[in-house]
Amino acid sequence: MKIRLVLLSCLLTVAAIAADVDGKWTAEVQGRNGETMTAVFNLKADGTTLTGTVSSGRMGDAEISNGKIDGDNISFDVVREFNGNSFTRHYKGTVSGDTLKLKVEANRGPSREITAKRSTT
Repeated sequence: MKIRLVLLSCLLTVAAIAADVDGKWTAEVQGRNGETMTAVFNLKADGTTLTGTVSSGRMGDAEISNGKIDGDNISFDVVREFNGNSFTRHYKGTVSGDTLKLKVEANRGPSREITAKRSTT
C-alpha cells in the first residue's frame, strides 16, 4: 500500500510540473517560394504523453505521433503523404508561458526553427 502511495505521489508531481501545452498554437512559417503561411498546432497533454494535430497550408491536418512531454520540453513527429511519398517531420522544443519554440527536422532539407504563440480564439 505504501509503495502505491509513493508511486501515485510521483506521478502527480510529474503532472504538476509538466508544461501547459493544451490548446491551439499558431505560427507564421516560410512556405514554398517565400510565401508565408500559418501553421496551427492543436495540442493535448495526458501526463507525459502529447497528442493532437498539426495543420499547415494545403497539406491539411495531420495527427501527431510519438508525442512526449518532459517538464517544459516537448517532442513529436508528424508523418505526411505527398504524391505517393511518405515523409516525417520531427518537432522538438520548449514551452514557456504562451510561447512554443520548436526545431523542425525533416527527412531531407535543412532544419528550421519556428515560434508559435498560444491562440486565444
